[in-house]
Amino acid sequence: MRIGYARVSTLDHSPDLQLQALTAAGCEKVYGERASGGRIDRPELSRVLNDVLRPGDMLVVWKLDRLARSLKQLISTAEDLKGRNIGLVSLTEHLDTTTPGGMLVFHVFGAIAEFEKALIKERTMAGLVEARRKGKKGGRPPSFSADDVSAARALMNEGKLPVRAVAKRMGVSVATLYRHAGRRSHA
Repeated sequence: MRIGYARVSTLDHSPDLQLQALTAAGCEKVYGERASGGRIDRPELSRVLNDVLRPGDMLVVWKLDRLARSLKQLISTAEDLKGRNIGLVSLTEHLDTTTPGGMLVFHVFGAIAEFEKALIKERTMAGLVEARRKGKKGGRPPSFSADDVSAARALMNEGKLPVRAVAKRMGVSVATLYRHAGRRSHA
């Protein structure tokens, strides 16, 4: 069964062009929604991916960016579909993952995504090295100053408050309290 999915980003846009193209492509059912592609919670897409599609079905979209906003998300979705024996067709990009040529194109997309990820990592590492060279320290600022640690230890060693109450008073989690101030001393 060919099942279509259409998405428009705003209330101003009309899904009519997509819906007509999906119907003309032989989709027996078409699902559509108005939602930003960047949103993770797209109820109709979740419904189609999780409840409607069955092995042997084909998910048809007008354009790949209607299905996923990022290449990483697209590849993840396509791999999930492939693992469940569900094909993916994009009408605009002339992509069909059930054909050898379609899978080749899709794997090229995957290789490009991996390459892009490696470049980003390389640039990030180079930026961190340069920042360290300039004396800058990365990471999140410490949640506890030396004075905070001393105060927390005093409260904990006093033994009048439970550890949770000390953590709450200091504005940190119990784990953070233990990490910085240690356990209660039993002196």
